[in-house]
Amino acid sequence: MLVIENLNYSSHATIFFQRFSVIFTDILFIYAVHECCRCVNGKRAAKDILEKTTFILAVLLLWNFGLLIVDHIHFQYNGFLFGLMLLSVARLCQKRYLEGALLFAILLHFKHIYVYVAPAYGIYLLRSYCFTANNADGSLKWRSFSFLHVILLALIVCLVSALSLGPFIVLGQLPQVISRLFPFKRGLCHAYWAPNFWALYNAVDKALTVVGLKYNFLDPTKIPKASMTGGLVQEFQHTVLPSVTPLATLICTFVSILPSVFCLWFKPQGPRGFLQCLVLCALSSFMFGWHVHEKAILLAILPLSLLSVQRAKDAGIYLILTTTGHFSLFPLLFTAPELPIKILLMLLFTVYSFSSLKSLFRRERPLLNWLETIYLVQLVPLEIFCEIIFPLTSWKLQLPFVPLLLTSVYCALGVAYAWLKLYISVLTEHVSVRQKAE
Repeated sequence: MLVIENLNYSSHATIFFQRFSVIFTDILFIYAVHECCRCVNGKRAAKDILEKTTFILAVLLLWNFGLLIVDHIHFQYNGFLFGLMLLSVARLCQKRYLEGALLFAILLHFKHIYVYVAPAYGIYLLRSYCFTANNADGSLKWRSFSFLHVILLALIVCLVSALSLGPFIVLGQLPQVISRLFPFKRGLCHAYWAPNFWALYNAVDKALTVVGLKYNFLDPTKIPKASMTGGLVQEFQHTVLPSVTPLATLICTFVSILPSVFCLWFKPQGPRGFLQCLVLCALSSFMFGWHVHEKAILLAILPLSLLSVQRAKDAGIYLILTTTGHFSLFPLLFTAPELPIKILLMLLFTVYSFSSLKSLFRRERPLLNWLETIYLVQLVPLEIFCEIIFPLTSWKLQLPFVPLLLTSVYCALGVAYAWLKLYISVLTEHVSVRQKAE
């Protein structure tokens, strides 16, 4: 099936194996979605199955545009991994804590990117499982701490880690594994900037560089050409703004996660509070992480789906994040035959998301205000310019990175807005004493 060749090699047998294995492993994702739907309680009963909360949630997860193109067109095994994550979330919502911890430990050893949401899991398990009771006012009852529960969680983590990393430790290859898990020499951003804070930071630095050169504030001989926009995975230095180090991104990520973790501990809301913290941890890591890939936005979009069908405010945030996040994945499919496919799939999912959630919360206020609506509508002319107009101009040869830059920066504004709006919602949300006690 496979012949080791590094140039001009293709194997139909390998392609068939990859495609069918992705489809087969999606069985786990389907089961996880079923379990998540069991954890969601709709606010109102609906006679029509198409308007039921569980049906809408199932469609938002199973037919998620981003996951569909990443796994079945771009090709990866994210469906299987997200299946493990959603199943672990479902088990925690069902108060089957040890199963949830085991599934997440396995998931973390399958792909270390899920360390983004590890703080949410750790704090929630400590607050809800290791401490077994609350006081009448909802505050933590310190005497309810269970050493047995801590030992059980530790045994799960140690067992999974031993099975996963044991062979590498025995062979003395653990340093090699760690060096490949955290490749800091790849640079702050991917070849195509993920739509996060650093994309905006890079764009500002680029704009200041252009202005500085135009008005002779900078020396042209000391500025590297296309250091950030050359499409290469490499380390680079900013020209005007201070260059960013891995330590700086780690500190920014840690600081941005802290408020959500504090809310999970001091304002417990059960599974809902856990999901909010999980989404905020994923978004904070996406916003400030080192060498973040654009596909990592799915780590926030999928769990946010569970919140979107329960409250109108979360549904509005979901629509903003999912539309901008999915649009930012368009550059992954860059060939001409894929253009109509990605546009059609994106339109189908987006129209369904808006119509179904609008119908679900039709008795409440509009999900989006006029400014948010205008922002999302502007994605249409942006796509027309990037895919149709720009290739016909002379800029295509001189500035080939412009469409990617525009897409990344514009989507970064939407992702940052959704992140801030969700954070404000969580921090200002009033939690009743009854909710804390539960």
